[in-house]
Amino acid sequence: MSIKDRLTEDMKQAMKDREDGKIRLSVIRMIRSSIKNVEIDEKKELSEEETLGIIAKELKMRRDSLAEFEKAKRDDLAEYAKQEIKILMQYLPQQLSSEELKAIIAEAISKVGAVSAKEMGKVMAAVMPQVKGRADGKIINTIVREMLAE
Repeated sequence: MSIKDRLTEDMKQAMKDREDGKIRLSVIRMIRSSIKNVEIDEKKELSEEETLGIIAKELKMRRDSLAEFEKAKRDDLAEYAKQEIKILMQYLPQQLSSEELKAIIAEAISKVGAVSAKEMGKVMAAVMPQVKGRADGKIINTIVREMLAE
């Protein structure tokens, strides 16, 4: 079952659940809307990988918002953002562990031949397509910096 089909089925279930699915329903509608907007803009049907990219982008926006809400001590909004993140995570593939990321990054560094932080862009360009939707870009960026500094 494709992600779009799964989103449609989950939306129907959230509608049936009424009050239990209010947050879930709004998040699913938001994801479907984002996907549809990109499909309209690009005038094509999105692939699974492109759909995962949109969900990852929405997740990143929620994580950024969560950090801001916590900084502003807005616990109500932070809690809502946490619930949205939890729902979004269900549609992404299993996240890579730190060890798996380090192995992928080490392979990319050796393939690119990077030796300094100046070549970080080359490493990131090699790593990101391999981990799309399975790891947060900030975490990858931090690990790459650490590994190039050694």
